[in-house]
Amino acid sequence: MRFRVREFELALMHRMRDLNAGRVEDALAVMGASRAEVRAAHTHWTRLAHAARAPKGAAVFRMALGPPRHAGPRAFGSLTCDVHRWALPSWPGLEFEVLTGPGGEVWNQWFVRPGGAVRLGFANLTPWACVVADVGTSFPDAVPLEGQAPHHWAVEFTHAGTAYRARFVYGLYQRLDRRVGGPAG
Repeated sequence: MRFRVREFELALMHRMRDLNAGRVEDALAVMGASRAEVRAAHTHWTRLAHAARAPKGAAVFRMALGPPRHAGPRAFGSLTCDVHRWALPSWPGLEFEVLTGPGGEVWNQWFVRPGGAVRLGFANLTPWACVVADVGTSFPDAVPLEGQAPHHWAVEFTHAGTAYRARFVYGLYQRLDRRVGGPAG
């Protein structure tokens, strides 16, 4: 199996199916892809991540996605990392960002909005159209949290007196759950 943009998208969708299986099924229909292709792409990507002779760091992403649309340094306090971003056809208006450390190791990988977060109304929380930073910017009491699986994140916030947890995979919004137990925080 060649591993290019389509296969990379399918590998991402494998994890997204954890939280939004319906949206993934719709995307697979549009792509003309099968569940077997999703499993095969995920397996291939996982093998690449652990193979001794496979490219490491940003190089494995360049192998699959080609040259990044953007590459450059970014300072986080006293640390500087390299940022690499690619546009992917299934998520227009967003880019997949990979942050690598001084030794080339991947520190983070997720979707971002080029140019920064946008402020959204509650009704505009649309699966696959928002990223973690959008929700954080849109709700003043937003609290980011780690998710319950690899590449999962959550943001808790309140709206109109109701507590919510927005769930993300690779930083891409998947679904909104009402929280039991009061306001976020």
